Amino acid sequence: MASVLNVLRRILGVLSTGALWLAGIGMVGMTATVGWQVFARYVLNDTPSWAEPLTLQLMGWFILLGAAVGVRESFHLGLDLLQQALPAALGRVLEAVNLLLILGFGIAMAWYSVQLAIGTWTATIPVLDLPGGFDFIPLIIGGVLIALFAAERLVELAAGLEHEAAVDGVRELA
Repeated sequence: MASVLNVLRRILGVLSTGALWLAGIGMVGMTATVGWQVFARYVLNDTPSWAEPLTLQLMGWFILLGAAVGVRESFHLGLDLLQQALPAALGRVLEAVNLLLILGFGIAMAWYSVQLAIGTWTATIPVLDLPGGFDFIPLIIGGVLIALFAAERLVELAAGLEHEAAVDGVRELA
């Protein structure tokens, strides 16, 4: 059982690192797109029509991937002050409740985003010529990752295991 858990933790660590890298690439891509839009507008006097919708797409991706990594690395919102003030046993119970709420949120976000994507798939995003449901794919993937990472943290808490950061030095940034 412990070896299966360790393999799953490694897989989720790789998934978290990949999500973090994709979020970073998305942020750089969004910055380059906005930079090109400003240059084209004020220097070339020809604003590209694709820049704003692409920026919004990239923003959705890096925000939700980053939020999922934040759940795994415990950078999400929580009642840390209260948790630290309580006795250790009550603090763990509060952390478990917090993780259960995050797990439920991730599942609900993914579920309802799938419903929205199905309902809007036949529409088209103007200029990008993508299906309308494409807007909800970051929400679906972000929700699934949030749920997975919250479940991982919950299992670690129940097993009394120390969480290992996916990226070296992430804990030092907190």
